Amino acid sequence: QVQLAESGGGSVQAGGSLRLSCAASGHIFNINTMGWYRQAPGKQRELVASLTGDGSSNYADSVKGRFTISRDNAKNMVYLQMNSLKPEDTAVYYCKVDHRRSWSVRLMSYWGQGTQVTVSS
Repeated sequence: QVQLAESGGGSVQAGGSLRLSCAASGHIFNINTMGWYRQAPGKQRELVASLTGDGSSNYADSVKGRFTISRDNAKNMVYLQMNSLKPEDTAVYYCKVDHRRSWSVRLMSYWGQGTQVTVSS
């Protein structure tokens, strides 16, 4: 079992920055993709950014050039640096990791509990 703990959310004015962190713990064998998703009120959860184990990143068009995802494999952590924040970035942000407990089993996805990001105009 893998547990995820997010931190770094909060309230900020438009144009400001926040850095989200997510720490994975538990019986970790191999973490593949790590990513961040968000869900605004009344909307579906959407991908913000993801980063594979070999360093390939993917960003939502709405955050390209403003957000940067990174990871520390030694610490089993993933980060999301969010700059030039806009009110439309307001949402609950969730960390997700794809993990396998051995090389012979398939990947399973684990989610964090979410952290609120509020951007005021």
